Formats: sequence, C-alpha cells, structure tokens
Amino acid sequence: MSTREAAIALRRFGLGSRPGEVARIAADPRGFVLGQLAKPTSALLSDLDLEPSHLVFAEAQRAQIDQRATKDAAKQAEQKAMAAAAAATANQPAAPGASKAAQPAAPAAPQPPLAVGPPQPGVLKANAIRRDAFVDELSARIDRAITTENSFLERLVLFWSGHFCVSATKGQVRGLAGGYEREAIRPHVLGRFADMLKASAQHPAMLIYLDNQQSVGPNSQAGKNRGVGLNENLAREILELHTLGVDGGYTQDDVTNFARILTGWTVGNVNQPNFEAGKFAFTPARHEPGAWNVVGKRYEDKGRAAGEDVLADMARHPSTARHIARKLARHFLADDAPQALIDRIAATFTKSDGNLADVTRTLVEAPEMWASRPRKVVPPFDFTISIARGFGVRPKAVEIARIAAALGQPTWQVLSPKGWPDEDDAWMGPSAVRERLRIAEMLARQMDKLTDPRALAVDLLGEQMREETRQSIARAESREQGFEILVMAPEFLRR
Repeated sequence: MSTREAAIALRRFGLGSRPGEVARIAADPRGFVLGQLAKPTSALLSDLDLEPSHLVFAEAQRAQIDQRATKDAAKQAEQKAMAAAAAATANQPAAPGASKAAQPAAPAAPQPPLAVGPPQPGVLKANAIRRDAFVDELSARIDRAITTENSFLERLVLFWSGHFCVSATKGQVRGLAGGYEREAIRPHVLGRFADMLKASAQHPAMLIYLDNQQSVGPNSQAGKNRGVGLNENLAREILELHTLGVDGGYTQDDVTNFARILTGWTVGNVNQPNFEAGKFAFTPARHEPGAWNVVGKRYEDKGRAAGEDVLADMARHPSTARHIARKLARHFLADDAPQALIDRIAATFTKSDGNLADVTRTLVEAPEMWASRPRKVVPPFDFTISIARGFGVRPKAVEIARIAAALGQPTWQVLSPKGWPDEDDAWMGPSAVRERLRIAEMLARQMDKLTDPRALAVDLLGEQMREETRQSIARAESREQGFEILVMAPEFLRR
C-alpha cells in the first residue's frame, strides 16, 4: 500500500485529492488511474440540460436580426416624425400684416419616441444569450471538476481543450466555447485523434475563431463576384499547433494550399434556407477550384472531402505523433520530460493509428510517471479546483472562475491559438505567488472549524508530503495559517 503513489494518482493524473481519497485508493493507485480509461462516457456532459451550441448560435443571430429591425423601425419613425413637424411648421399661416421676421416661433415639434411599440420580451439581446450559455457551460464544467470520481478524464478534457483551443474573447465564440468543448472534445478524449481533429476543425466555434467562415477562394464564384480572398488562419494553426508542430516539416506553400482546400468550410446562418444555422456547412460557391499539394501529397478537388482527406493524413503523420507525445509528456510530467518517454508515446500513437486510450495508457504505465517528485506547477484553474476538492468548500462556479482569472487563466479565454502556456515559469512569477497566497488566506477562513490542518495535510498528500511541510504546519500560529502553509507547500503547488 503506497500513499505516495496514491497522491501521484490523484494529483499528477487528476485534479487533486479529496478527504479520504488517498487512503481509499492506496491499495492500487495505478489501477485506479487505468480503470478510468475504461469509462470514456464519464468524460461526457450529456446528462445535463445544456443547449446544443448550434441552437445558441441561431438564437443569438435571430436576436441580432430582431434588434436591427427594431432599431431601423425606430429610426424610420423618428425621421417621419421630424418630417411631419417640419411640414407643419412650413404650412402654418402668417398673422395678417405681420412681417415674416416678426412671426412668433412655432410650437416645438413633439419628440419622437425612443422605441416603437411596447417592449418585446421575446426579443433578447444577442450578448445576453451568449453570456447565459457561457455561464451555464462554465458551471457544468466546474461542478464536474469538483465532484467527479474520474478526475483523470477531466484532466484529459482540459489538456485536449487547450490543444484545440478557441477563445470566448471573440464575440460569437462566447456563446459557443463551452458547447465546443462538450461537443468536439469530450466525446473523443479516449477515442481516435483523427476524429477529434475533424470534430474541432468543423465546429463553428473553431471556424469562427480562426476566421475560416470568411475565407473565399479568389477564383471561386463568390471570389470573382465579390473580390474577396483567402484567410490562412485555420490552415496554419492545424498544421503548426494541432498536428505536425512548428518543426513538423510543412512550408508556407503547404499552408496556402491547405487554406485553398478549406475554402467553403463555413457556418450556416439563419438566413440560409439550405443550411442549418450554427452547424458546419460547405458552400461550393466559395470553394477554390483545383488540385493542390500539401506536405508532399496532391489532393484532387473533391470539395469538402478534400479537406477531410488532408486532416486524416495529418493525423497519421509521424511529425504529429512526435508533437502530441511531446506535449503529453511535458504536460503530465515535466518541462524536460525524458526523450525515451516521448518516443514510447509517439510509437504507440503511430502503432494504434492515434487511438488515444492506448496512447494515454502508455503514459500512465510509464515508470517515469510514478518515480519522480512533484515537478509541474499546477495552473490556476486546476489549482483552484484542487483547493475546492481538498478543503471540501464549494464556492459558486462563477467565483471559482473569477479566482482562476485573477490568477491569470480566465476560462475559455486564451490569449492566442497556442493556448495556455505549459511552462512552469508562466505561472510562478512573484505576483502570481502573492495572488495564490491571497486566495489561500481567503479559502482558509471558510474551512470547517473542526478540521485540523495537520490531519488534512496527511490526508491529502500522504507520503508525498515532505518533513519540512509537516513541521511548518505543526508550528503554525493558527489553524488558518496552517491551511495557508498547506496550500503554498511545494507538493501542493506542484504535481
């Protein structure tokens, strides 16, 4: 029985231990982690009353159309009222014998109303619709992270959501970001990499975030008529970030040709009767004709299918296997993960044709994962969740999100398509450490008065706790200070 390995299972592979959990799994920590790989449906959020993202998109778009119509109607009413007032002034008869200059001023024209008709409760503002969807998805994500028995699966969701990231900082994406993670990422975390790649590339959140819905082939029917052209964002990020990696062997010509192939990949709108609003759509009129070479292979013009063929080939490329293996090893073990571990993960990726359950199993079974001390700094979101799990406190989801944002990681609001940084020095600057201490102080005051920080430290960290940490907590001047020392201990800040 090893409480050291139990703590590794719950922290390195999970979102932190809860009271009693280390002791409960100590008899077989590795089996506890591996057992979660047999529960792929536990990664889903299908049991919750969350609206499909395409319905949120359509509802918000209709609200924008209604708002625009109401605004236009109000403007027209104002113009008519002003015209009527001007006509009434011009037609008013002058007093007998009075000169024009001596005429009394006409009565002030009545001001037009600010709105036409009574308020329309059915017309919701698009921003409110997107905000409400964002909050609902955020609450579901955080509640699952705090309460789940399968926190390794949640870690995998967070990893892959970061790898194929979108950002809610972009208007329309705000209402789609949570649905994107739920629809394109969660179903595939233990499936095939190629399936997740395709699901992410064809999800409206990704198409809008990387501007592919605006990409038009210059020689397509729409390109000739409107004089618009290519947008290379999606093609570039798929090659550089999602598959091959920046050193994966592609060229600028590959990016441009892939962008040509992806023209026509867009999002259905409510004013397009042939497409379902908010879902992936292929529009031939925007598609650049011709056959194009991408990473050494020629792709004939098959419309939508050509883009899907490129995705399938990039998913199987040796550079993709190395890129994904490197990211997994760095994320779960250390910035300087051993090359031997990376090579084993890459070999499994290739041999299994990107079966992520097999790839993840290779990661979990690696001796390196169980032998080393805690090394990776816990990023802000995970850190906040680990406190909530370990301390048994349940702040509201929006408060958890606010704390994570204060620590530098606002949910679904990455600063670039690269996602959140995975290097330790990104999260442990002086200001970040001070903010973590402030959060620890705040949450320590919410702890049950009967909880002893010394006992809780043993309960959560097991044999992974250093003697220095044990002594520091024992010598704390107050219970609150004991909890603060626990949260700021190296073995709590790292995993």
